[in-house]
Amino acid sequence: MDCVEQSNADAEAPSVIGRYFTRWYRADMKGKLCEDHCILQHSNRLCVVTLAETHPILQDGRAIKSINYQISNGCSRLNNKVSGKSKRGAQFLTDFAPLCRIMCSDDTEYTIYSCIRGRLLEVNENILETPNLLLEKPSTEGYIAVILPKFEESKSITENLLTREEFEAVVSKRSLSQPP
Repeated sequence: MDCVEQSNADAEAPSVIGRYFTRWYRADMKGKLCEDHCILQHSNRLCVVTLAETHPILQDGRAIKSINYQISNGCSRLNNKVSGKSKRGAQFLTDFAPLCRIMCSDDTEYTIYSCIRGRLLEVNENILETPNLLLEKPSTEGYIAVILPKFEESKSITENLLTREEFEAVVSKRSLSQPP
């Protein structure tokens, strides 16, 4: 194999996300236009919650002022302590459970939701120290949380989510209906 063939093979190799994760989307979360979430579902059932590339936080060159995992006075996602094979101590989340609140520099606040039912395994504490990870690498180091759906629900959790093609159709329809 010569150098040209080797460089073509390297360029076409899929990323880890493209190779092992299936992308699912939730458009217009809780009726809020363009507040889209992306769920990366691994073949082992783990789901990673991220922002969809169309989310307003990732648009218009916004800057993030703060990220807060404190949902209410009695509930902080940072206090989630998971142990053991059965993930004891993990907080159980519903489809619309808030994960965090993100405040942008223009004082716009966005609430990020879980989108799926399951146990909260981990929140990304790195984005607290480096909020730009959320803007620069939303699908990798800038993820929001990792959720493990119940085994018996692992197939049905995607019923309320959109495939990539369905999501692109929603986005294109949305852009046609908005005046320029």
